[in-house]
Amino acid sequence: MVGNILTIVFFLLCPACVLWLCRRFPLLDKIGPVLILYIMGIIFGNLFHPSGMADVQDVLSSATVPLAIPLMLFSCTFQRSKTRSQLIALLLGLAAVTISVIVGYFLFGRNMEDGAKIGGMLTGVYTGGTINLASLKVMLGVSEETFILLNSFDMAVSFLYLTFLLSVGIRMFRRWLPAQKSDDDLEEIKEQEKEQGLRDAGFLLAVDALIIGISAGLGLLAGDGAFMTVLILSLTTLGIAASFWRPIKKRKYGYEIGMYCIYVFSVVVASMADLRSLSISGSLNMLGYLTFVIFFSLLLEVLAAKPFKVDADTMTVSSVAYICSPPFVPMMAAAMKNKSVLAGGLSVGVVGYAVGNYLGFLIARLLETL
Repeated sequence: MVGNILTIVFFLLCPACVLWLCRRFPLLDKIGPVLILYIMGIIFGNLFHPSGMADVQDVLSSATVPLAIPLMLFSCTFQRSKTRSQLIALLLGLAAVTISVIVGYFLFGRNMEDGAKIGGMLTGVYTGGTINLASLKVMLGVSEETFILLNSFDMAVSFLYLTFLLSVGIRMFRRWLPAQKSDDDLEEIKEQEKEQGLRDAGFLLAVDALIIGISAGLGLLAGDGAFMTVLILSLTTLGIAASFWRPIKKRKYGYEIGMYCIYVFSVVVASMADLRSLSISGSLNMLGYLTFVIFFSLLLEVLAAKPFKVDADTMTVSSVAYICSPPFVPMMAAAMKNKSVLAGGLSVGVVGYAVGNYLGFLIARLLETL
């Protein structure tokens, strides 16, 4: 019991400590709070194992993203000029994952039992998310052992993918691709505005809770199979709609509160990365296949973004939406300090959820004929 309380306190207060340190030390600020929280979460999760820690992680990781999405969208402004880049990034991402799965099948999949089915599952999970992976397991008749091993590899390699983006990837892509103006003025609440800030925060949280309630209700009506898709889609749609409402537009600090939720999510997710439980000897071909799909699809997106004039941040958040699913989009937007990519990234992720099962099933059947 005491261990779980300490775990909750650590998860909730660690971001505040990291943000304070980043303001005090410029070097830490250059590294960025998200990457620092990832490192701290890994250390904490692998050194500290109270009996109920898994339940705490599950509750916090499940609650913080739905809480954050509407809050972060409240302060967004939407421009038609960015729609083209977002649509192109969506299509490039789908094409990149599909091509990577097919090429990877010839390199790794042919040497595995059920290689075609694994290719279909990789297509589903890297255009949608874990819910698509689970659905395709049933649709394609994949064994429980294969599913568990694939899911374990996915968590480990996706973590390395995120670490690469947060450490050097974002800066590399911004040098190679067109730049987009990021929002750097999102950090602090001035002392003289605290009282008004508390009133604004209370109002925004009340609207946020209403949106979450409506979205969750719609998700439940849609059924278990479509719950996550409907939830994310509803949160995004209602959050965008609310951003045009004058009482919302004049309130401050919604984005900052939402970002703090994402910082909590970051440290919680990182604490779940237990690489010691990963049995690499189980299937090196499967690990190679999965790793190839993640990083080769990223490479294809980067190369294709140049001639299509897709900016670096839109391309990056699109890749994250596909590889890691929509809940990781706000985290990446926070790391890039660019809230303008949030809505587009979430939209890409929702489309991925919707098409993941169809595309995964079709790719599996296609690979069986090759």
